[in-house]
Parts: sequence; structure tokens; C-alpha cells
Amino acid sequence: MKERISLKTARRIALAAQGFGEKRPAATVDRRYLRRFLGRNGLLQMDSVNVLVRAHYMPLYSRLGAYPLNLIDDNARGRKRMMFEYWAHEASLLPLELYPLMRWRMERAERGERVYGGLVRYGRENADYIAKVLKEISERGPLAASDFDGERGQGGWWGWSDVKHALEWLFWTGRVTTAERRPSFERVYDVPERVLPASVLSAPVPTADDAIRELLGIAARALGVATASDLRDYFRLPPEDVKARLPEMIEAGEVLPVKVEGWSQQAYLHKGARVPRKIEAQALLSPFDPLVWERSRAERLFDFRYRIEIYTPAEKRVHGYYVLPFLLGEAITARVDLKADRQAGVLRVMASHREAEAPPHVAEALATELSDVAAWLGLSDIEVAHMGELAPALSREIRTSPVSSSPA
Repeated sequence: MKERISLKTARRIALAAQGFGEKRPAATVDRRYLRRFLGRNGLLQMDSVNVLVRAHYMPLYSRLGAYPLNLIDDNARGRKRMMFEYWAHEASLLPLELYPLMRWRMERAERGERVYGGLVRYGRENADYIAKVLKEISERGPLAASDFDGERGQGGWWGWSDVKHALEWLFWTGRVTTAERRPSFERVYDVPERVLPASVLSAPVPTADDAIRELLGIAARALGVATASDLRDYFRLPPEDVKARLPEMIEAGEVLPVKVEGWSQQAYLHKGARVPRKIEAQALLSPFDPLVWERSRAERLFDFRYRIEIYTPAEKRVHGYYVLPFLLGEAITARVDLKADRQAGVLRVMASHREAEAPPHVAEALATELSDVAAWLGLSDIEVAHMGELAPALSREIRTSPVSSSPA
């Protein structure tokens, strides 16, 4: 690989690294495919918004197509689990093999380093209360915050705010972990000894330096070509640690410094990066998909400026509430604001917008993808609202493209 690469080549490398260089399988997507996805991508980011489908379900679909909706949940709980939950790229599901690589973060949290929000002070000032919460889980667990006595925000030994703070501190420090998520998405906590396999808990724990270097390697493989900032963001690693570890990775030949056309920052190419001659992807992407979750990277790679507008007042939104980019070929060609109206059995396209690189057949391709997504989610109809410049063409295509039957 030359030390200078074109933007088009960088796109293909990034798409292939994320699993978009392969055809969706004809076979049923099962544990084998999930394990392969985790081995390549390293994690699934979680988010509570359920307007379409929760964020951690979507990346697997984007790459592999329809799969049984219980596949991820079944493998994130119980004795046969292959994933655990922890703070990685925000709250995430990670393969069990990465548990030892997260111990340094748990240890730093316990020392009060880089813990979210006001938990540092809370942990320092409420050690006795936290110990009582841990004892309650140890004796009664698994428990969710709502299982503790007392009403929300009201008195009682287990004040809602206090118990939530205590549980978050215990979770950050690894004293408790997630046994499962309830249908409401509420986290159910238990002690690691009752949740994780003994082989995982007894595995050798690398030093922080070694763990961070290995996590950077996973990020480099998952991204293909990336800046130091991109690599750091994947697992939300401390900048000073990344700065110290990158030269070691270069010296070991794990990454190669390269210059990407149009990028002002130094880029790094993973040693195993593939460069397909062509990418023929067709996928809707969650706002929390690794391909686009780092917004400046999405802009550098695809000239795609993307902002999630959930917290923007309705009258000020440009593209919609829960907007999914549409990847077609090697470009992001459209974005659609989607809502699953489960009660009515309808996939509602609240708005649809064409991007600059959209080919003439983008509406047809998007209609096909929407039909497949609706079938996967068990929705029998699609309705397109007249908002966005792509809406008229998409509406015409939807009328001639009925919802398909999902193979899942």
C-alpha cells in the first residue's frame, strides 16, 4: 500500500473493514454470524431510543439483513451469553473476550479517574450507602433500580436518585454488571460472579498500557483507515494514552502512517486492511452505527454532514427526529426519518431527503430496503409523508414495492 491513498480508496477500505464488502447471507443469521460480527467490529453501541428499533439491533441488520430479533438479547444474558455490557463507545455490548481489556477502566473508575458525571464525588462521599446497595444485590440479586424499596424520588432508605447513583458507580467500577435488560430497557444488575463465566473472570488482566494498545488495534481493524482521533473515539480512550501507544503500534507494524486525500490529519492504515475493487452495499444505518457515529469522520469519508436532532425542538429540525443515513454502493445517498408504528403495523417515513451523490435509482433502492426493514420488524405497510425532496419519488416506488416476507 502506498503511503498516499485516494479518498475513494479510503472509503472502500473503511466500508470493507466494517463488513459492507460482502453479500448478505442467504442462510439464517445465527450465533456464528453474530460472533463473526463481534470479532470484526468489537462492540454494539446501545441507546434507549426505540422509535424504529433500539440502536444495538440495527448494525447487524445493516450488514447481514434480516435475523431473529431475539438473537442479540439471547446472547447477552444467561449461561450461554457471548457478550457483556460496559462503557466502551458509550454503553455497549462487547464480546466476553474483551472483559479483561476493560479492567483498567474499572480500576481507574474506582480510583475516581474519568468517571462519568458527578459519580467521583458521589462514590467518595457515599461509600457506606454504596456498600449497602452492593450487599442487597449480592443477597437478593439480580435487581433493577426499580426493585429497590421506595417510590421514585421519594424518601425511604432507597431514595431513587441515590440508588441510581450507587448502581452507576458500582457498574463503572465493575462491582456489578448487567445480568440482562428488561423489555423496558431497564438494566438488571448482579455481581459478576453470577453473570460472567469463571474463565472470563479468571483470565489474565493486562496492564493498562497493553489493554489500551490492544483496544486501539481492534479499533484500527474495525475502521480500516483512521486518524488518531477516530481510533481514540472507538472505545473512548484517553487521548494521552492513545498518543503514547500509537508509536508502539507503528513500530510493531500493526498500523502504517498514510496520507488520505483531503484529510488534514495524519491517518493510519491497519496492516490487514482490504481494498476491494468495488463496494456494492445497500443499507440503512443507525445513527449509532460505527460507520457514522463519529460525525467528523463521516464528513471526511462521505462528505456527509450528520447531526442527530432528537433533542432539537421540532420546529428547528432540518431532517427529522430519528434519521437514518442510506448507504448505496460506496456513498451515502439519502437520509430518512423513520418511525415504527407497531400498533398500526406501519413503517412511517416521516421525511426523506436526497444527498448530492444520489444516483437516479436511489428511490427504487431505498424503497426495496424499507420494504425489507418493515418485514424484519413485523410491519405490514409503509407510509411516506410528503416531507423532503425525495418523498414524491419514494412514495411512487413504495406503491409498487409491497412489504416483502422476512426470512427471519
